Amino acid sequence: MSPRTPVYFLSHGGPNIMEEVSHPAYAKLQEIGREITQKVKPKAVVVFSAHWQGDRDTIEVNTAETTDLIYDFYGFPPHYYKFEYPNTGSKTLAEKVISQVQAAGLKAEGAKRGLDHGVWASFMCAFDPERNPLNVPVVQASLFDTDDPDQHYKLGQAVQGLRDEGIVIIVSGMAVHNLRDLRFAWGKPGALAYTESFDEALKEAVEEEPSSRQKAMAQLLERRDARRAHPSFEHLLPIYIGAGAAGDDKGTRLWTLAEGSMSWAQYRFGEVQA
Repeated sequence: MSPRTPVYFLSHGGPNIMEEVSHPAYAKLQEIGREITQKVKPKAVVVFSAHWQGDRDTIEVNTAETTDLIYDFYGFPPHYYKFEYPNTGSKTLAEKVISQVQAAGLKAEGAKRGLDHGVWASFMCAFDPERNPLNVPVVQASLFDTDDPDQHYKLGQAVQGLRDEGIVIIVSGMAVHNLRDLRFAWGKPGALAYTESFDEALKEAVEEEPSSRQKAMAQLLERRDARRAHPSFEHLLPIYIGAGAAGDDKGTRLWTLAEGSMSWAQYRFGEVQA
């Protein structure tokens, strides 16, 4: 049996992070990417992104072997819509994900879809095709179209067995994500008060003992600053999937940067086996 792989939560930012090579988050994503390719050495990656939501009671899993990119963003320079990120899917792995989700009493179905920028833009930093290629199949799955933290936690629990087969689970979102307030923070140093407060509350909840982590994380959504940090919860919910997939493994914040109305916190659940 392969050593159990870690689970990673990536705060992915906007597609511009691909070109902001001096931004601290760019270097951190590169560092995490090298850890995955050089130390974890996965056989495949299953990724859940904030930018794909299925139905209220059903997730979708990409079964396509050849996956194009989705340019699901607006107002960027023309060359952003010509970026390419080489990747290959796996129908066999997609069907395994669907089977495991269904075995846990949840609904899942196959779909053919491209990779959204929550995947390919962050992967372009972490797994640069020229300097640190991933070179393994990538299968993307959706969130539920709900704000239910326990539903997403259970989804993670359903697929945690993949980790025993050398498959890395990556969940992609943002620790704090308020696009509406960017105008208030633009050009100013530091972070808005709720960015810092929610960022630290998230750390405390994720780093709880696994036996009490699910409850602590669910309570985050009841905080007074929750809807300031996340006017909608789709960028936060991926970390609930990651925490569920962690099982009895502890979560660790690897790094954070609270910046305006955003937080770039990066997390790992479990340890990298020697």
